[in-house]
Amino acid sequence: MKVTVAIDSLKGSLSSMEAGEAIKSGICRVYPQAEVNVRPLADGGEGTAYALTTGMGGEWITMEATGPLGKPVSCSYGIIRDSKTAIIEMSAAAGITLVSEAERNPMNTTTYGVGEMIVDAIGRGCRRFIVGIGGSATNDGGIGMLQALGYGLLTKEGKQVPFGAKGLSVLEQITDEHVIPELAECSFKIACDVTNPLCGEQGCSAVYGPQKGADPTMIMQMDKWLASYAALSKDKYSRADMQQAGTGAAGGLGFAFLTFTNAVLESGIKIVLDETCLSKYIEDSDIVITGEGRLDGQTVMGKAPIGVARIAKEYGKPVIAFSGCVTKDATACNEAGIDAFFPILREVVTLDEAMKAENAAANMSDTVEQAFRLIHTFSK
Repeated sequence: MKVTVAIDSLKGSLSSMEAGEAIKSGICRVYPQAEVNVRPLADGGEGTAYALTTGMGGEWITMEATGPLGKPVSCSYGIIRDSKTAIIEMSAAAGITLVSEAERNPMNTTTYGVGEMIVDAIGRGCRRFIVGIGGSATNDGGIGMLQALGYGLLTKEGKQVPFGAKGLSVLEQITDEHVIPELAECSFKIACDVTNPLCGEQGCSAVYGPQKGADPTMIMQMDKWLASYAALSKDKYSRADMQQAGTGAAGGLGFAFLTFTNAVLESGIKIVLDETCLSKYIEDSDIVITGEGRLDGQTVMGKAPIGVARIAKEYGKPVIAFSGCVTKDATACNEAGIDAFFPILREVVTLDEAMKAENAAANMSDTVEQAFRLIHTFSK
């Protein structure tokens, strides 16, 4: 028997690969000779860099970068050396979780550290980049990142503008003569499931500004400044388009990537499925296993397990999902390609007990074992 396992992390409990290995253990209790391929899975959000890096045999790099408030933070990213690929989550250097609620103010928060991570990866030989841009604390249009890459975001006096969205208010000129030369050799896949434009009622300032600490006055100011920044960019770079879907992602970081680098925006799950070559493994499988921490009606809205199921159905493969818990409306998953799903909780326990890694792994293996015992019974 050949089985492909691609399960999303059980957040706060098991990583994608840990959950996959627990599933493999349960399968092999019933089919000791089974060929079980455990592949990393994520949807482009938090944990994607770690899932891809560990699942693809990469290396985890830790460095110091400028945090969202301008203070040094320790952050990590992955490298796949064979393909010269860096896997970065912008939130590692500019995420909202790095800023206390009292200090949240997009006028001050910067993406400079994201650029520093890119520069560090370039220095290590990387020329392909996969970048997740969810969970930002920023609304600076990506100017901080651009400054770290060598772009001049200048005031009328010719000085670099200050960090944060307030820097956009004094931006008069954009220069590129000091950009690190290797940037021209680099390509970027940006994991982005946000379709907001840069400005306007659906722009980053109006929609996401409040959760980053912006009040109504700030929102109006930032939206105006971002529009001016986009117009200034358009004068120099014809591809600048502030109406393009996704340019408002991560406080305008999507706009910066599309305008100033060789970048494309793609859905997070598509990037993960492509990079892990999952379809190659599924095509040669008898059964496909997927899942996530919680299966519910929202799972069918583009989440990772449904991406796996869609590929499996292209090859006519049965799909089973395992999850920490399921809700009543999870039956929508059956209509979306998951043939059967099972919660792994086996007794009444507290949430803390259920989420302990050793308990979750044991519950996963035990539940999978029983499911495959049933498969074995009916396959005799």
